[in-house]
Amino acid sequence: MAIFIFLVLHWYSSLFFQSIFHHRYAAHSQFSMSRGWERFFFICCYITQGSSYISAAAYGMMHRLHHAYADTENDPHSPLFSDNPFLLIWKTRTNYHHIFTGRIDVSGKYKKDLPEWKSFDNLAHNWISRVMWGAIYTLIYIQFATAWWMYLFLPVTFAMGALQGLAVNWWAHKFGYVNFKHNNDSKNIVPVDLFFWGEAYHNNHHQHPGRPNYAIKWFEIDMGWLMIRIMNRLGIIQLKPVALAMPDQNH
Repeated sequence: MAIFIFLVLHWYSSLFFQSIFHHRYAAHSQFSMSRGWERFFFICCYITQGSSYISAAAYGMMHRLHHAYADTENDPHSPLFSDNPFLLIWKTRTNYHHIFTGRIDVSGKYKKDLPEWKSFDNLAHNWISRVMWGAIYTLIYIQFATAWWMYLFLPVTFAMGALQGLAVNWWAHKFGYVNFKHNNDSKNIVPVDLFFWGEAYHNNHHQHPGRPNYAIKWFEIDMGWLMIRIMNRLGIIQLKPVALAMPDQNH
C-alpha cells in the first residue's frame, strides 16, 4: 500500500511542476514570477522529477518547436514519425539532449524569455545526480515493497517525467476527441482530465497555446488552471491581463 501511495504522490507532484513550470511558464510564458519563486520552482522540479529531471530552458525550446512544426518531420516529438511509443521516447530524448548540449542550432525566436539557471541545471542534470536518485528510489522500494511484483513499478519511478511527457505526446496525437480542426493531429485524450492536470486537452491547447486554462467545454476541468488561479491570488505568480480577460469556459 505504501508503494502505491508513493507512486501517486510522485506522479502528481512531478506532473504539477512539469505542467506549471516547464510547460505553461517556460514554454508559453502564460504568467510571470519573481526570480526567487523561479529558483524555488527549479528546486521543486528537481526534487519531484529526480532521475528524470530536465532543463526548463531546453524543454521550452523543444516544445516551442513542437508547436511551430506540429506533426511534420521537424517536430521534435511527433508520434506520426515513430512506429511505437518506445521509439518516440528515444527520439524525444535525443532531440532534447541535442538542444540541451547545443548540438541543434535553435533559432533565437524560440529562446526568448526562458528561465535559466545554468549552474543548477548542470548539477541536477548530470549522471551522478541521476544515479543518486535511482539509489534513493531503490531504497524506498526495499523499505516499503511488500511483494516482488511491486518492483515492476521501479522503472516507472526512474523515468516518471519522461513517461508523463510520452503519455501526452503519444496519446494526444493518436487517440481522443477534437474541439478544433487543425493542420495537425492534436486531440483531447479524455473529457474529464483528473490524471494529467489539464495536459490531456492537447487539441484545445494547440488552438490557444497562450491560454492558461486548457479547458474549453463545460465538462472539461483543468486542474492546472485551478492551481494557477490560487497561486495568482497568493502572489506567487502574476497572470497577464490578457489571460485574466479570457473566459474560464466556452460552450
